[in-house]
Amino acid sequence: MARRVRPLVLASLAALILAGCGFFSRPERPAWRTQAENACFARNAVRVSDFVVPSRAIDGPGICGMTRPLKVSALDDGHVGLDKRLTIDCPMIPALEAWLGDVVEPDAQARFGQRVIIVNVFGAYSCRPIDDEPGARLSEHAFGNAVDVAGFTLADGRTLQYVRDWKSAGTQEAAFLHEAHAGACQYFTTVLGPGSDVFHYNHIHLDLANHGATNTGPRRICKPAPAPSLLPPPAAPDRLPPAPEIEEPLDIARIGDPRAVALAPPAQVPTAQVPAAYAAPGAGPSAALPPRFGETDPAPPVLPAGAGYSDDTASSGADHDE
Repeated sequence: MARRVRPLVLASLAALILAGCGFFSRPERPAWRTQAENACFARNAVRVSDFVVPSRAIDGPGICGMTRPLKVSALDDGHVGLDKRLTIDCPMIPALEAWLGDVVEPDAQARFGQRVIIVNVFGAYSCRPIDDEPGARLSEHAFGNAVDVAGFTLADGRTLQYVRDWKSAGTQEAAFLHEAHAGACQYFTTVLGPGSDVFHYNHIHLDLANHGATNTGPRRICKPAPAPSLLPPPAAPDRLPPAPEIEEPLDIARIGDPRAVALAPPAQVPTAQVPAAYAAPGAGPSAALPPRFGETDPAPPVLPAGAGYSDDTASSGADHDE
């Protein structure tokens, strides 16, 4: 009897193992993310230093993480500090430095006669859904591919804050922040600032999400739409037809989706609350809801006396609302 039972047990175990291969398999991070990280290092786009330090791979939960994360405390070889150390992927660093060097610093010098010495940030890597909304797809923060910028500190100690100065109409401070937001659209594929929704009333979100391509370059999302005077001429189209407006496959990852990791649910908060600084990974909504903005396009910037619009402070012409 025992001899007949043993083969049956072994056959059952084998069947369970084979059936369980799919059941126990975990979702995989889209391959393009690791490829982008490796290509960034291969191009020597980032130099390891006391301010940019390699860290161990972050693998999970689920598809969250990075293959070659970097701990960053300053940009531009230490010339521009960060008020918090960030964990980000390699491609974000040259994008941030190009934006600072081509847009932010020249405009600060023109408007205030001062350098930007610190970028004030809320956070970067955090394995969470977009806006901490239950059921939303994973944020680019979940891959270290996003940074939330709250404002800037000048060399004379003055601070420029999105939550305080963005809507101060007719001021150099507001003009500077609007131009920094618009200029970011040239270097990042997603830029969300005050007026885009209630979650971004106190900062601008910058990321390098893959939204696909158009016949004039990468598809970009830039909200609220910058003033036309801040946008450069549209890029010349290539000879290919426009790409269809679809999201890149990574966006199927949603909290609650059986194919995605089950993350800890965000804390339940009243609907009259919105997120404040994401100073710590996983930080959730905690700030009082601001008044409705009621604006679509920011007001035109205020130029310094005798100055004109500079190509260095122009933005990408692609503003794609979804």
